[in-house]
Amino acid sequence: MPLHRRHCLTGGGALLAGAVLGQGAAAATALYRRGNDADPETLDPHRSSTVAEAHILRDLFDGLLTYDNYGAIVPGAATRWSVSPDGLTYTFILREDGRWSNGDAVTAGDFVFALRRIMAPATAAKYAEVLAPIRNAGAVNDGSAPPEALGVGAPDERTLVVTLERPTPYVLELLTHQTALPVHPPSVLRFGNAFTKPGNLVSNGAYRLSEVVPNDRITLVRNPHHHAAATVAIPAVAFVPTPDLASAVRRYAAGEIDSLADLPGDQIASLERRFGNQVVLGPALGLYALAFNGRKAPFDDVRVRRALSLVIDREFLSEVVWGRTMAPAYSLCPPGLDNARPPPQLPGRDALPIDREDEARALLAGAGFGPERPLRVEYRFNTTDNNRNTAIAIADMWRTIGVETRFVYTDAKTHFAHLRDGGDFDVARMSWIADYSDPQNFLFLLQADNLGFNCGRYANPAFDDLMRQAAAERDLARRAEILVRAEAILLDDLPWIPVMHTRAKALVSPRLSGHHPNLRNVAPTRFLTLKA
Repeated sequence: MPLHRRHCLTGGGALLAGAVLGQGAAAATALYRRGNDADPETLDPHRSSTVAEAHILRDLFDGLLTYDNYGAIVPGAATRWSVSPDGLTYTFILREDGRWSNGDAVTAGDFVFALRRIMAPATAAKYAEVLAPIRNAGAVNDGSAPPEALGVGAPDERTLVVTLERPTPYVLELLTHQTALPVHPPSVLRFGNAFTKPGNLVSNGAYRLSEVVPNDRITLVRNPHHHAAATVAIPAVAFVPTPDLASAVRRYAAGEIDSLADLPGDQIASLERRFGNQVVLGPALGLYALAFNGRKAPFDDVRVRRALSLVIDREFLSEVVWGRTMAPAYSLCPPGLDNARPPPQLPGRDALPIDREDEARALLAGAGFGPERPLRVEYRFNTTDNNRNTAIAIADMWRTIGVETRFVYTDAKTHFAHLRDGGDFDVARMSWIADYSDPQNFLFLLQADNLGFNCGRYANPAFDDLMRQAAAERDLARRAEILVRAEAILLDDLPWIPVMHTRAKALVSPRLSGHHPNLRNVAPTRFLTLKA
């Protein structure tokens, strides 16, 4: 068993954490043990990029706006807001009782500091692109304009003004995202990158950081300075990384974990027989895809990419491997998005499997591969039971056309960091959960300048031009048509293979109340209650 370096506070927060992590039934009822997808790479909102991090940050910080446990946007640090007639200027009024966890007042200047920080080139925020609609965001982020040029201002301590480059129909959703969360300026200036450590981290959400035990748990305790502290029923929450889903289910059954945010897809039927309505399935806006490394042969050849896509049996993966908790994906954008037309579809969906295999073999032959020279693929993924089973199944499908596959797998933190930092790969598992309900939030991932997520360095000027046109288009119907054309280019080029669209799946203990399936797949701990 690996040893972990333990970090904890020395004040009351740590004492409470110690109590709730201690022995006995009373301790268990005070602590919500929350299964989380993975150990976070960071607790810095401006350097975060994963869903696992978002769950924790949503408890630690309040943005201007936030989500409730139904997935609805509700006031956060701001109590009200207004929009100018041209749709370019948003004015937010911060609540009078907003406080950081050390008692300092939350001010509009704190948000100005935070938004300038995430856009500063020195921060190296891989997710800065999310806030691109703010005026001059791109220029500030690439260093061609100073931070003061960013379209944010604070005319007084309780008023924040955000100015956009152009009207953006989903901007309020953007401001719920972790990239738009505030940070405590004195702490960042004092501690630098160490401001996220226990004892240093000052947050403005319903909880504050108490303890970090890498690969074991991250414990938060109730923030007494939060404006809604009196209504926060759960005094402490431990986020427990659960990449081994089978093991996580055993821990849940033993009463060691109160909820799981993911389940082994091949066990859904047996889990439903065993746990009944504790298995909670719901909608989601997400994509499971395979990214190609377009920087290296032969994956820079569209014939190879199309061949590998053609023989993936998406129905088998979603229905059998994932136990109907995923849906077959023949488009990058999932159904149900706002401001959208029905997305284009991959060709060949209705063809017989044998015909798809014949077409795939012909494509590979044209690219120079066959029985005498088989295509060899290195398939990289982050380790969970579902991902492992999916990789094995896809490798079997590729074997039918003579493709040899080897696997490289790591924990999620290492996997996504490797891809974001430009590491080498052939084919890699990618996933994306919508930050806002709009096709742009899926398509922007493959823009040439989105180096944080476009890991294969795909670049098509025609696609990028359509994305620029869509960004400038105010008519939502015309904008939706432009985005359909942009996605059609992606489905023709296939820099990513869409494999499945996401459905939410969870195990929720009868002890836990307030969990409601929703498209955003959010359940902030402050809105939940835990029974004895």
